[in-house]
Amino acid sequence: MPLRSRRQWWGVTLDAPDGVALGRFYARLLDWPFSPDDNGLGGTLAPSGDAGFNLGFQTEPLYVRPVWPAEPGRPQMSMHLEIEVDDLEEAVAHAVSVGAKVADFQPQATVRVMLDPAGHPFCLYLDEAEQAHA
Repeated sequence: MPLRSRRQWWGVTLDAPDGVALGRFYARLLDWPFSPDDNGLGGTLAPSGDAGFNLGFQTEPLYVRPVWPAEPGRPQMSMHLEIEVDDLEEAVAHAVSVGAKVADFQPQATVRVMLDPAGHPFCLYLDEAEQAHA
């Protein structure tokens, strides 16, 4: 039995001290429209209404900011987003301009680990195979 009969759909929801603020950050980062929830505690965004996926955001009053890289006894990230980009330096500059920070630890040359305003790590990366053919 399918979960939805209309189309395939999936989503990821990130907790934050302010779900609406984090949703608006990702809307600026990805240039996707943000739809706040009626309760004012979060919302969703997607590239279009028929994309089949979205990113959700919800306010969690007990949210604790994760650390990157992981440290014993400190809150660890439970997941991170991967965002492929065409130009890594340009993408990093854009992310910083909308409120992200560059993480201190950078494990790969073709990836930049970034931190959103709530501290969730996300990666901007170049497709290495595509870059080899360029």
